[in-house]
Amino acid sequence: MSIDQAVNSNVGGIGHLNLLLLLGIAVFGGTIGARLFHKLHFPQIIGYIIIGLIIGESGLKLVSGSIINTVEPLNYFALGIIGFMIGGELKSDIFKKYGKQFVAILLAEGIAAFILVGVSTFLLTYLFTGNLKLSVALGVVLGAISSATDPASTIQVLWEYKTRGPLTTAAIAVVALDDALALSLYAFGTSLAGILTGYHAASGVAAALGTAVYELGIALLVGFVAGLILRSILVKMYDRDSALTFAVGGVLLVIGLSLTLKLDIILSSMALGLTLVNCAPRRSQETFEVIKKFAPPIYVLFFVLVGARLKIENMSYLTWLLVVAYILCRSAGKIGGVYLGARWSNAGKAVRKYLGLCLFAQGGVAIGLSIMASQKFDSRISSMVILVVATTTFIVQLIGPLFVKSGVKKAGEIGMNVTEEDLIKTYTVKDVMDAAPTSIAQDLPLQQILEVFSTSDSVYYPVIDNQSRIVGIITIAGIKEMFASQKIAGWLLACDVAEPVLDKTTPTKPLEEAMERMKHYSLENMPVVADEDSNELVGVLDYSRMVRKISAEVLHRRKVADGMTLATG
Repeated sequence: MSIDQAVNSNVGGIGHLNLLLLLGIAVFGGTIGARLFHKLHFPQIIGYIIIGLIIGESGLKLVSGSIINTVEPLNYFALGIIGFMIGGELKSDIFKKYGKQFVAILLAEGIAAFILVGVSTFLLTYLFTGNLKLSVALGVVLGAISSATDPASTIQVLWEYKTRGPLTTAAIAVVALDDALALSLYAFGTSLAGILTGYHAASGVAAALGTAVYELGIALLVGFVAGLILRSILVKMYDRDSALTFAVGGVLLVIGLSLTLKLDIILSSMALGLTLVNCAPRRSQETFEVIKKFAPPIYVLFFVLVGARLKIENMSYLTWLLVVAYILCRSAGKIGGVYLGARWSNAGKAVRKYLGLCLFAQGGVAIGLSIMASQKFDSRISSMVILVVATTTFIVQLIGPLFVKSGVKKAGEIGMNVTEEDLIKTYTVKDVMDAAPTSIAQDLPLQQILEVFSTSDSVYYPVIDNQSRIVGIITIAGIKEMFASQKIAGWLLACDVAEPVLDKTTPTKPLEEAMERMKHYSLENMPVVADEDSNELVGVLDYSRMVRKISAEVLHRRKVADGMTLATG
């Protein structure tokens, strides 16, 4: 079905809804769901998936299978952007320092999940069916698929909570490399299953592994070459909009070429980002930041469609048992494998204890491998593999972000990669105001006001009455102007020379709102009152001092995060 046909067709029996309207519902509804779940202190991605489930094939059926297939290119684009951004985090100095740790952890967690899921699937299937051929095939194939970790949802949570530190670094590296391991295990597993069961004995293990190595190598080569080309363009490009256009175009070209050559999209896009960030670290930084800002609607649609595509009808008792065993054994394999790999490689405590929690998510790679497996085996095996992988993918996509958040929270890495803008959005006026400003009583004579000036480094003085209510403002600049323009009588009081208060705020006001009002009135300082009714002075908001304090906090958090270590000693 073409996009034009989908727009004008009666999709899923809902005649008055076209494709564009459904996409609008998906993005708008997913964003609302994310906001609701965020207020409940759940990762936003869960809201996206729940909305997808509601409007998808297991809910209201607003989004049908044909619609999902029609917008599949958007999914590819989302995966490509995610892969590109992951590559941008993989700086060479990190791999030089911790590469051995990452490889040890990667192999341990992937192989542990493969073994545990494979054995449990074999035992359960054989117990219920008594069919050795079916049991072996399911065990090996599902075991291989279980080693895959979805980088999309994991990275999304890390971005959402602005994490930074050794656990974040290790999580990004491992999920980036997990695709390659999963594809290798899958090639070995399906070939071995085919030989043991007689489904495709002629292909051979060596041929399957050779194909996997070829596909991985070509995917990395495509991304590497594209990265060099894009780098040569960006270093000569100083127009921000053009740089963004070239970057997005480069990602699209890599995605399209990967699809044409049947390569892994995430790996090739990751190689593009990795090449760019290491060949042009300074010049590429702005490109990654801009892409990260325009990508959220694409992510929303991607995860909504993850929930929309799940079908839970017609699942047998054995299938549900396999789903439970798959989730439990895969989780145990990931956590246990990470712990062993981290111990062997002398990784730090946070990595040993919490990295396994960050590897629960399962997504596009696992789904893709299950579809590939369905084409190699008979209907009994193929349908079972697709149902188990689709159902477990949905479940772990729901619980995975919770565990990622829990892991980085326990490791103390949440909020360690914030920007000034991020902090401003979370602060209130009370967090940055001067709670003990130098104030002047309204009946203070001019001579004593000048004495206050000489003993204080402030340039802004609130004038208060005998009940501490603000009645005006005296500034150094205002007094100088007054002295220059007229004779100043010694009997003048503070209330006589005070300027009116242009604006004020309260301690509980969001800092972002207060800053907007200061910019609107061109104010360097703003008095803070207890509440609008009492007008009692409780502080002063100094714009310059506030900016310095926020910048210092950002630098402090990053310094603390960078001071942590991946190694034990």
